[in-house]
Amino acid sequence: MPSSPQGCGLFCESRIIIMDTKYLETLEYPKILQHLARLTSFSAGRELALALEPATEAGEVRQRQQETSEARALHDIKPDAGVGGARDVRPLVRRAFVGATLLPGDLLEVRETLIAGRTLKRTVTRLGVQFPLLASRAQWIEECTDLVNEIGRCINDRSEVVDAASPALARIRQELAGARDRLMDRLQRLVSADLAPYLQEALITQRSGRYVIPIKAEAKGRVQGIVHDQSASGATLFVEPLATVELNNRWRELELEEQHEVERILAALSAQVAENGALVQRTVEVLAELDLAFAKARYSYELRAVQPRLWEEGKPAGEPTPRAPLTLLRARHPLLNPETVVPIDVWLGGDFRVLVVTGPNTGGKTVALKTMGLLALMHQAGLHLPVDADSILPVFHGVYADIGDEQSIEQSLSTFSSHMTTIIDILHRAGPGSLVLLDELGAGTDPVEGSALAQAVIRTLLARDLLAAATTHYSELKLFAYATPGVSNASVEFDVETLSPTYELTIGLPGRSNALAIAKRLGLPQAIIDEATALVAPEDLQADALLAEIKAAREEAQEAVEGARAQRAEAETLRRSLAGELAAIDETRRQVIEEARAQVQRELETVRAELRTISAGLATETLTHDWLRQAAERVRQLEKEALPTPPAPIVAPAPGGAPEVGDTVFVPSLGQTGELVSLAGDEAEVQVGSFRLRTRAAGLELRHKAAIEAKTVPAVTRITQAAPSPGIELDLRGRRVEDALPELDKYIDNAYLAGLPYVRIIHGKGTGALRQVVREALAQHPLVTSHKAGAREEGGDGVTVAQLASLT
Repeated sequence: MPSSPQGCGLFCESRIIIMDTKYLETLEYPKILQHLARLTSFSAGRELALALEPATEAGEVRQRQQETSEARALHDIKPDAGVGGARDVRPLVRRAFVGATLLPGDLLEVRETLIAGRTLKRTVTRLGVQFPLLASRAQWIEECTDLVNEIGRCINDRSEVVDAASPALARIRQELAGARDRLMDRLQRLVSADLAPYLQEALITQRSGRYVIPIKAEAKGRVQGIVHDQSASGATLFVEPLATVELNNRWRELELEEQHEVERILAALSAQVAENGALVQRTVEVLAELDLAFAKARYSYELRAVQPRLWEEGKPAGEPTPRAPLTLLRARHPLLNPETVVPIDVWLGGDFRVLVVTGPNTGGKTVALKTMGLLALMHQAGLHLPVDADSILPVFHGVYADIGDEQSIEQSLSTFSSHMTTIIDILHRAGPGSLVLLDELGAGTDPVEGSALAQAVIRTLLARDLLAAATTHYSELKLFAYATPGVSNASVEFDVETLSPTYELTIGLPGRSNALAIAKRLGLPQAIIDEATALVAPEDLQADALLAEIKAAREEAQEAVEGARAQRAEAETLRRSLAGELAAIDETRRQVIEEARAQVQRELETVRAELRTISAGLATETLTHDWLRQAAERVRQLEKEALPTPPAPIVAPAPGGAPEVGDTVFVPSLGQTGELVSLAGDEAEVQVGSFRLRTRAAGLELRHKAAIEAKTVPAVTRITQAAPSPGIELDLRGRRVEDALPELDKYIDNAYLAGLPYVRIIHGKGTGALRQVVREALAQHPLVTSHKAGAREEGGDGVTVAQLASLT
């Protein structure tokens, strides 16, 4: 018997079992491949689709699933992406390799395939960050540019070798056209004049590759020439006049020369195909792989499928931790009509590893087994599944099924012996990491022996650390599943009102007996129903009643869970909506600030222009005292207009009430927050960093209330009036960084106290180190509202202009 290798868990990757074709067919996996092949674009992709086998290693399964997801995402943004125009030209390459000459149409197919590969490669590789797996495949496509260009140069879209294919061909065709014109001109003169009385029809035709005219049979002796053919009636002879034999000969010679030159060109192109044969074949193979990925994506759309989460032992796929390695939620059988099929929820591998499903015939037990097995195979083939996105699957090393499906098209005729033969083979093969599905386990023989066999088989499977599900009608198996750790009951329901199955699968509850209820519903006399009920053991009747109560309680709990999920989804939607609105508000604020900055910049440029005008006037020494006074007043007015108070940032609503000493307040004129240290009537003192400012109390905005305990206010200089101006420029060229920063900080303080609206810091260009340090310091300084590089006439990048906050 197979056993788990040393240190290997339930789904150990080191133990790989090749999927048996017999069990794939039992689960109708080939039908899935036929659907998939229908969605491919060319024969090479179709071959891969029909030969697709489930992988048995987690890494490969993960890559296949991700590749399908990438193909689907690519289709969303590039619906026309694909292998359109590609052909499986590998047979043509093999013919060229052995020296055969390919026809023009064959060469065009090679060219179109290479162009299709080139187009797809460039499309996918441009999006390589979004689609890394598809891009890694596409990079192996060979463009074979020289071959594509040469075929395109020599052959047109009508599969004709063009004159430009070679100088010799161009010359031959030019001479051939001239020879034909001379021949046709001579024949036309004969037909219209000399030989007109002897013609059956006044036309020129061809026989045996030569131009001839139709002559009446009785005029044979009157026309000198060579007879090439005659009509079926014998009344017409097709004669080449002797006068045109030499012209015909020359025309025919040139025609043969043309044919030989075309053959030479095609042979040369075929040889070039052979030289690039390996590259062309690899391109076709890569295109086939990508075509398969795109077909998987199209099938995912058809099934309305998703990529499930992959379970690996010790590493549950995501949060919350899954209930079981195999968790299928809202799972639909992919071969049934998605509009009518009833989805099921089923899980295995958590609290139990064997599921015993009971219920009425045609109730959906077999469909449930096939759904589990077929979805497991599709998952490992890289196909998306028609399930909920939270579904989880492990990687099975073998999937085995014994399903005698009487509802199948094939109408299975399995007997108890054939069932046992299959089960024996499954027991010989199945081990850890396998999925075993057994339909009607133990059926077809004596119920007592069949039930005993079924229990023994389940115990054997349970001991092997695999996952299994079995359907049965035996009541003894319900009790066995209830009493055996690692085994759980499940049931499919039957609606006694409509006398039809609901196809819903319920985990944890065995199926109830509906025979008496169905009989009553069908009209069996009540007396017979009562007598039958009296013969049923009381504990069986109590069990059925208890199962009905449990089912009702579970349905009520499920409704509550669904309601909670809906409320959570609504709350999440509201949260996202609010987040979007806040983002829009923030974007609007940013745009307003940018517009204000642009306006300030324009006004500053106006100020600079006025200053340049004043400087020019001073240079001419022609300005009057009154003019200078007016110019100075104009500058002050422009500065006042050009330096508006920066817009305050959008902040959360402030607490109610007036600010008090110790509160955190916002100073609009600085665009900064600070601590209120004193209040005297309408005047207030605010600590902003290392500065204490006096300002109007009415202009302050409360941000945070102070804590109860007293605060210690550092002693600093109080600002009462404007200080002397340190000048509008500070030259730091030649300073070391450690010397420049203190000087800069002191200068900014003095400039602010002097009420300067802006200053110019000259740091030079050099290596840029001093410039970077200066600008970083200005960006962090509380008294600097903005800074930028100077204008070109001011020194450009060697100067930084800093805008200072206003004292008022």
